[in-house]
Amino acid sequence: METNELLKKVRQIEIKTRGLSRNIFAGQYHTAFKGRGMAFSEVREYEFGDDIRDIDWNVTARYTRPYIKVFEEERELTVMLMIDVSGSRDFGSVTVMKREVITEIAATLAFSAIQNNDKIGVIFFSDKIEKFIPPKKGKKHILFIIRELIDFQPDNKQTNISLVLEYLTNAIKKRCTSFLISDFINSAKGYNNALNIANRKHDIVAIQVYDRRETEIPDAGLIKIRDAETGQESWINTSSTDTRRAYRRWWTNRQNEMNNTFKKSKVDSISISTEEDYVKALINLFNKRN
Repeated sequence: METNELLKKVRQIEIKTRGLSRNIFAGQYHTAFKGRGMAFSEVREYEFGDDIRDIDWNVTARYTRPYIKVFEEERELTVMLMIDVSGSRDFGSVTVMKREVITEIAATLAFSAIQNNDKIGVIFFSDKIEKFIPPKKGKKHILFIIRELIDFQPDNKQTNISLVLEYLTNAIKKRCTSFLISDFINSAKGYNNALNIANRKHDIVAIQVYDRRETEIPDAGLIKIRDAETGQESWINTSSTDTRRAYRRWWTNRQNEMNNTFKKSKVDSISISTEEDYVKALINLFNKRN
């Protein structure tokens, strides 16, 4: 993208998403995420009503009666955006491409973080870590992130969600809130284990962006389809009711498997269509966490 066109696009995204984060999300973001950044303070004896997950088993064993860890809220939070930049994001059959929706959601979350005095960082990933932007504060940093969201070109086309989760676990030492934004078309094997480990250390939130045309095949006769991540091409007969039904069943099973993975790992998640109002969807996500 040429420099003038890129700057114009950055400005458009900035005006739209900064306004959304300031006027709509400020309160919801603060309530949903601010209290999640907690630092260990001290231990005290267990009292009725305390959360048993906070029990310090080492101290409990030493004194033969239960003690819990006491935490206090940290003044600032670190927010990490894990952005899927694989080939499948360049798809959109209705009005916008998935990559455009991902960019606006990420920019809105970034402005929400900055307005709450939080640091924001980004990991772009495909089936490798494409780029790591360390967490910082400030408008200049946000505008750099938006430029990268719009114009970044990955080396690879496929997706490995386990890889980015493992990278987050190892690279970010202090507990953070991290948004995993992807269509979750995962080229590699399952990511259950990596998600479990990452969510124990950090607070992971999953945001799926998908297109309606990915959920079903239209009756359009014999068509050639191409996998955006592998480049593999094949012909399918979309006039066949069985073919359309089988594809729909595959999509439903895939979604159920993904949602079950999030549920088992205790990860909050939301699915957003490219046709949908992502503002409403994000507010619902924030409210769910209150």
